[in-house]
Amino acid sequence: MNVGIKSIGIYIPEKIKDSNRIAELSGIPEEVIREKFGIRKVHEANDSETVSEMGRLAAEDALKSFDPKKLDLIIYCGSEYKDYYLFNCAAAIQHKIGAVNANAIELHSLCSAGVYSLKVAKSMMLADEEINHVLLVSSSKETQIIDYSNNDSRFMFNFGDGAAAVLLEKGLNENVILETAMITDGSFAEDVAVYGIGCKNFNGDNDINHKEKFLDVADIDSMRTRLDPISFKNFQAVIDRAAEKSGYSPKDIDYLAPIFMKRSLLEGILEGYGLSENNSFVLEDYGHCQSADAFISLYEGERLNRLKDGNLAILLGAGTGYTWAATAVAWGKY
Repeated sequence: MNVGIKSIGIYIPEKIKDSNRIAELSGIPEEVIREKFGIRKVHEANDSETVSEMGRLAAEDALKSFDPKKLDLIIYCGSEYKDYYLFNCAAAIQHKIGAVNANAIELHSLCSAGVYSLKVAKSMMLADEEINHVLLVSSSKETQIIDYSNNDSRFMFNFGDGAAAVLLEKGLNENVILETAMITDGSFAEDVAVYGIGCKNFNGDNDINHKEKFLDVADIDSMRTRLDPISFKNFQAVIDRAAEKSGYSPKDIDYLAPIFMKRSLLEGILEGYGLSENNSFVLEDYGHCQSADAFISLYEGERLNRLKDGNLAILLGAGTGYTWAATAVAWGKY
């Protein structure tokens, strides 16, 4: 029995924050923002475009003519920064779309959650005869918690708002989810956080300062020194392992659906598999939409006819904490 991707939907806010605006806010030259950071523009949600609302809109785009009452489970796998501090976003989306017969849960692994949730959802569907249709939803509004005046958080200036949803169907022999690989290095767990909110400081000063409300980096130089030597090889390791676990050689990979990364890094990864930009999608006009990135890459790859029937696609994610994850999908008829 296979589990396949029946459809993908996205929602991207209309408001734009381009490289020029990010340069103004950060004091970093626009050429550096465009060339070194790989950002042409990101999208920025307005006040009414909450995380759950963008999730709803992406979900409705994915469902199209599919009756939401036929959904058995909704998994929210997007940003942990949601409408409220403690809040069941999955349940809110379930209610908004009228999926009255579906249960709702949340899976979090920062920006690798979407990729890994495919494995979790597939396993649940194969283990439980009552779960036949699952909707994954990833949504992010993390532009709101980026302080562009804080140079230590500059690697997060690529964050953009938006959402993606993926409808999975058991017994569907198209766009079949294969195997997943992940690497976790918990030594990075406290390197990036919103340090002013949480149980570690609950009994402290109730009036947290401005900086502590934003995503921050404890020690950017230390993190970079430890992360740079291992990140590229860990990306390659999870890509290779996902392909091999699925019964393929890494040389068989036809399409890479990556997390946001600057063009030079993506080109370096693609080159290792004999691929080019025509076998992927650069998210430089979307920004980094948390774990929705790989789903947006699949969506755009199909729209641009870069992702074709018979292709072996690899979805690639990475999340601070730090995790690297890849899931293989046999695209088209299986």
